[in-house]
Amino acid sequence: MSDEARSDRGWMRHAIGLARLCPPSETAFSVGAVIVGADGVEIIHGWSRETDDKVHAEESALNKLEPDDDRLSSATIYSTLEPCASRGSKDRAPCTDRILAAGIRRVVIAWREPGTFVHNCEGVEKLREHGVEVVELADLAEEAMSMNRHLRL
Repeated sequence: MSDEARSDRGWMRHAIGLARLCPPSETAFSVGAVIVGADGVEIIHGWSRETDDKVHAEESALNKLEPDDDRLSSATIYSTLEPCASRGSKDRAPCTDRILAAGIRRVVIAWREPGTFVHNCEGVEKLREHGVEVVELADLAEEAMSMNRHLRL
């Protein structure tokens, strides 16, 4: 296993730990997100429902930073679940749009969003269409899903 793959797995496990901090919900997934700089140091993290009932993990992390933070263009965001391409909360931008606006060029996820709340999430496809590298750690999907087993997956 390469150093990058080992590092990706370590950061994803950190994101999974953050997902366990989410207040349980019957209407949303528990997700953790970590943004890591090119130097391999955590910039910031967040989790679903960290600051309010509607905040997504990626949104929570990005909200803590200035939008023009120059570290973001060389950062990786680790999210336990595929970033959303659309939102039920129409007053909030989808996480894919937030990631693109921040200039993040690399996204690592553990599992794709099932059709529980959004039919045919296309977050990975949207990111890739805009030149973002997306890495899927499917072997960590079970662990990343574990705190969401009360939902229809």
